[in-house]
Amino acid sequence: MTTTPAGSTPATQYLSVSEGRIAYDTQGSGPLVILVPGMGDLRSTYRFLTPELLAAGYTVVTTDLRGHGDSDTTFSSYGDPETASDISALLGHLGRPAVIVANSLAAGAAVIVAAEQPDRVSGLALVGPFVRNPKSSAFMLAVFRAMMAPLWVATAWKAYMPTLYAGRKPADFDDYRARVVASIRRPAYGKAFSLTTRQTDHDPAEARLADVTAPALVVMGERDPDFSDPAGEARWIGDTLKAEVVMVPEAGHYPHSQQPELTSAAVLPFLARVAPVA
Repeated sequence: MTTTPAGSTPATQYLSVSEGRIAYDTQGSGPLVILVPGMGDLRSTYRFLTPELLAAGYTVVTTDLRGHGDSDTTFSSYGDPETASDISALLGHLGRPAVIVANSLAAGAAVIVAAEQPDRVSGLALVGPFVRNPKSSAFMLAVFRAMMAPLWVATAWKAYMPTLYAGRKPADFDDYRARVVASIRRPAYGKAFSLTTRQTDHDPAEARLADVTAPALVVMGERDPDFSDPAGEARWIGDTLKAEVVMVPEAGHYPHSQQPELTSAAVLPFLARVAPVA
């Protein structure tokens, strides 16, 4: 495993899995923490949380979803089980247990990994987590899928992103949104993202919730627009996983970038309990 010293720019590394490669980078030293972004996002979504984890003495690995960022677009399927398979492959490659910090879709994948490989998962920090399918009408689902058609998915996501950042936006939001949209506009990446929106199903994650034994933390933005009742959803996940729940004010679906200080204040004590630095 190649580890980049804290404070320097990590080189992108690639892990070969079935049908393609998954991009990731590694920084720091100490207990291992893997940061996984959600659908339509880049691993740099953790640009504010990563320095805090490095300063606290952790090895931090950030990875892109298949079909996103620097990962390949050669995959035929996307969703929770597929992302879980990629995380499991990365864990096997890194060769030691890790705490998984996972946002949105990736939270469901992390649940599957923790249920299937409890010896490899020291803890779960689930941020704005989807671990079951939200209640939605067939009409609204059809509208969303039409919005995310490959021909205009980049334009639609550019318009949709601000709504997901309800509350406080990071100071670099405009620049970051431009980077996300430019990534989706590359050949084949729009199609991969569109397939992810169409193929993702959180039923496999919900089916494995009862099998998770790893300690867990749920971090939810109080204004997360992906849930009709963010506090209620967070409470349900917390009760199901026997997890601590932290609600973040003035944050939507991305509290780790909208309110990084508050998110760090929740994640670091959790890490200190489940994966203490020697």
